[in-house]
Amino acid sequence: MANRQTNKYIVRQPIKDLHGKNLGYEIRYAGESSAYESGEGQDFAAADTIYNFLIQNTDKSFKGVRNFMTFTTNLLMKKTPKLFSPEDLVIQVDDSVIIHPLAMHFVERYAKDGYKVAVNEFQFSPRYISILDRFDYIKINFHTNSDASIRNIVEMAHSMGKQCVATGVDDEELYQRAHIMEVDAMEGRYVAEQMFTAVHSSSYLQSNFFRLMVAITKDEPDIEEIEQIIAMDATLTYSLLRIVNSAYFALRNRATEVHQAIVVLGLGQLRQWIYLMGSGVSGGGFDENQAEFLKLSFTRGSFASELMKLAKNMPISKNEAYLMGMFSTLNYLIAAPMEEILAEIPVNQAIKDALLLHEGRCGMLYDLILSYERADWAEISRLAQELAIPQDVLTDSYFKCLDEVDTVWRQLMEVGEDPAPASPAPAEAES
Repeated sequence: MANRQTNKYIVRQPIKDLHGKNLGYEIRYAGESSAYESGEGQDFAAADTIYNFLIQNTDKSFKGVRNFMTFTTNLLMKKTPKLFSPEDLVIQVDDSVIIHPLAMHFVERYAKDGYKVAVNEFQFSPRYISILDRFDYIKINFHTNSDASIRNIVEMAHSMGKQCVATGVDDEELYQRAHIMEVDAMEGRYVAEQMFTAVHSSSYLQSNFFRLMVAITKDEPDIEEIEQIIAMDATLTYSLLRIVNSAYFALRNRATEVHQAIVVLGLGQLRQWIYLMGSGVSGGGFDENQAEFLKLSFTRGSFASELMKLAKNMPISKNEAYLMGMFSTLNYLIAAPMEEILAEIPVNQAIKDALLLHEGRCGMLYDLILSYERADWAEISRLAQELAIPQDVLTDSYFKCLDEVDTVWRQLMEVGEDPAPASPAPAEAES
């Protein structure tokens, strides 16, 4: 029992509107549902775990974005929402709060302080209908409600100026259904994956970006070859200089040439930044989906690298784990089968087996990362045990990676004027 109480994993998942724009993040934690099912004892355990975690992390991980988080009665009474600013939080409540004699009183006080409120698993019952005016968001489970019920809920909510969020949108059929029902936003595994529409055609396999990826993942990379590939491509050159001249590296003098930038980065860092260089960015801007894709790629790489410090008997290095995490999204960057993409990249066979077949200990590590993103609590515990990773450090490791990626991203966006163009590529480089 004690072991169950320590494994209160916490993860954030995107909530998107019908146009793919990020509305906010759902903050999910293990013990969230069992707190309602198992009574006060489990509620106190969940409340203590989430409260202690938020005290240490709210200022970092949850600042500047809208977080949808479910609050039990005990979390409400511990004044946990006050750890967030009203702009950063939507208080979600379930049936256990609605029927509690004091809990809704707390919710109303938070609403007066400017917090938005959402109701989970909305139902057509008297206790929901009578207090509908107190909610800003109505969350509808698309697995358990019929089309007629959903349509009635959406129409009623919209007539009262409320927004509807479809939950459990885990496949394309439910995704299309949510569009037909004209909800305002949706969340679920399929929704999270929709940000990853392939941004390049399969011909990208012959592009300078892909040539650079192959060159830099060789056992013994050729610096001159790498420099020529970058220098002949305006997008790669711009992106490299943008990275090097960002606040992250804080150079005293701006780098203006490809060779100088490569020296500053080093090959290890260059491997880590390769997605950003190949993103096709021009003019220094990223659209929201592009930014979310790149940040998730970096997060997977960082999380894989972090877990490598803890896992036992792994056949790859920490740097290779980073590449495995980042390359797991390659099929979204390039519109080609993963088998075709990986066949051209000289990476460890254990990484290819993990990404293609989910086999071996690398496959377990990859599946652990995916399970964490999906909040599959049972699978997280199983895989962590298989890899001999202490389960009580997973959440801290995950949010450490999120913080690092967010920090680097903000610093990267702080580049002021456009970097000076690099020296022209030598003529023979184009052959």
